[in-house]
Amino acid sequence: QVQLVESGGGLVQAGGSLRLSCAASGRISIINRMGWYRQAPGKQRELVASIMTSSNIETYADSVKGRFTISRDNAKSTVYLQMNSLKPEDTAVYYCNVRRVDGLDAWGQGLLVNVSS
Repeated sequence: QVQLVESGGGLVQAGGSLRLSCAASGRISIINRMGWYRQAPGKQRELVASIMTSSNIETYADSVKGRFTISRDNAKSTVYLQMNSLKPEDTAVYYCNVRRVDGLDAWGQGLLVNVSS
């Protein structure tokens, strides 16, 4: 099993920045991909950014390209999401996600990011 502990998030004004962190523990050797999803009220959960653990290939949603950066600290088994130039439409609950090599997902508890206009 993989356990995830998230930190960061909160209230920020439009144009501001936040950094989310997610520390993984347990069977981290079976993690294939780490990433962040978000879910806004009344909307489906969507992938924001992800990074492959073997290749460090990054993927971003079009809506956050150029503003958000995902990174990984292998020694700490931690994934980060640096969010700059935040917009009110970025307001959502952000979930850390890891995908195992067997295709199963593990999720964090969720962090509220609230961007005021």
